[in-house]
Amino acid sequence: MPADITMPQLSDTMTEGAVVKWLKKEGEKIASGEKIAEVETDKAVMEMESFDAGVVAALVAAEGQKVPVGSLLAVIATGSENPAEVKKKIASRTPPAASPPASRQEVAALRKPALVAAASSSFAKASTGEVREPDDVGHGATRQPATSVPPVHHQDNGGEHRAVSPLARRIAAEKNIDLHALRGSGPGGRIVKQDVLSQTPATAAAPPQLGNAQTQVIPLTKMRSAIARSLLASKQNIPHFYESIDVDVEDLVKLRVELNDLLEPEKIRLSLGDFLAKGVAAALLRHPALNATFNGTEITRYTDVHLGMAVAIPDGLIVPVLRNIHLMGLKEIRQRSVDLVDRARAQRLTQDELTGGTFTVSNLGTFGIHEFVAIINPPQVGILAIAAAEKRPVVRNDQIVARTMMTLTLSADHRVVDGATAAEFLKTLKTLLEQPGMMLV
Repeated sequence: MPADITMPQLSDTMTEGAVVKWLKKEGEKIASGEKIAEVETDKAVMEMESFDAGVVAALVAAEGQKVPVGSLLAVIATGSENPAEVKKKIASRTPPAASPPASRQEVAALRKPALVAAASSSFAKASTGEVREPDDVGHGATRQPATSVPPVHHQDNGGEHRAVSPLARRIAAEKNIDLHALRGSGPGGRIVKQDVLSQTPATAAAPPQLGNAQTQVIPLTKMRSAIARSLLASKQNIPHFYESIDVDVEDLVKLRVELNDLLEPEKIRLSLGDFLAKGVAAALLRHPALNATFNGTEITRYTDVHLGMAVAIPDGLIVPVLRNIHLMGLKEIRQRSVDLVDRARAQRLTQDELTGGTFTVSNLGTFGIHEFVAIINPPQVGILAIAAAEKRPVVRNDQIVARTMMTLTLSADHRVVDGATAAEFLKTLKTLLEQPGMMLV
C-alpha cells in the first residue's frame, strides 16, 4: 500500500517547515533509508530519509514551499500499485493551507546558509496508522499536490492583482514596506525579495543619502529567527539569576602542559575547556538539581550528563551535545568535542547531536573575555559562562602574587534552582578545578 511522507516536527518550537530541495523525482525508485529531500526546520536543514522502499509516486510540496507540521510532503508506491494511479488519488485530496512555492532565487537563498544534517526519518504509514517515533506527528492535515499550488497575489489600490513571492511578502510585513509602491522584477512583474530589500517604489523618490553613506538590510535567516525567538522567550519567561566565582587555574594550566607532553606522540593536545567540561560533568553529578530540565509543571533530573557546547557558526549559534560526558576521560573528551565542533561548523551534525542536552557551557575564553553572562537554553535550568584564563594580582599568604585566574558565571532558573544550590555547585566546581587531581580519581 502507498506510504505517506509528512512534515515532521524536528524541534520543540517547529510549527512548519520548507522543502529546500527534492533529492528524488517522481517515478524514481527509492530504497529504505535513502535520502529523499532536504527540509528546512526552524533551526537547520535536515536531509530526510525514507523508511519505505518503492517508487516515488507524487511530490506534493514544491521546493521552497512552507508546509505545516504533519502535512503531506510526498507519497511512495510501495507495492504493486501503479504510481500514476496513486498520484491521481493524491490529486483528489484536499489541498493544505500552506504558502506557495518560492522563486528559484529564494530557494537558493534557503540553501546557502543551511545547516545540512543527516537526520533520522520521521515518516509514517498513513494507510495503517503506524507512527514511527519520536519524530512523527501523525496525519490528518490537509494536503495538496505540488502541481496545483496556487500563486500568491497582492491586490493594489487600483484593483489589479500582482504576484508577490512569500519571502518578499514576509519581509515587507516585517519592514512595514508598502507593496503597492514597489515594482516587481520577477517573471510577469512578480515582486520578489530583492524588490523589497532595494525599496524602489514605483512613484516615490529614493531617500536622500548623506555623502557616501550606505545601509544594508539583512533579513533574518530561519536559523537566526529561531535563535531570536528562543532567546527572547527564555529571557521573558525564565527568571534568570546569576552567580560568579573566580577560580585559580594556575595548577590546572601546569597539569595541562604535563599531560600534553605525555600525549604528544598521539597528536592530542588538551585544552582548558576539556578540563572545564570534565569538572562541570563531575559537579553536576554531585548537584543534580542543575542537571535537569523544566517544562513548567515538572522537573526532570538526570543521572547522565549530556553537555551542550555553544558553538558559533557564520549564520548564528548552534549547541551540539556531547552525550554521556561523565563517562569520558580527558583524552576522549578532547577527541569527541573536536569532532563534534568541527562537524557543527562544517554543517554535518545529526539531529540526535543537536538535542537532548541536560546542561550547557558557553566558552568565550579564546576571545579574551574577562566575564560575561549567558542566556539559559530551555528546557534546561542552567548554563555556565566560561571566561578567559588570565594572569591577575591576587593575595596569597598575605602577599600579592600573579596567578592564572578565570571567572565562571552560572545562569540559573530561579523557578527550579535556589541561590544556595547554585553556590554549592560553583563551590564544588572551583574545588575540582583548583585541585585538578580530584578529577582524575
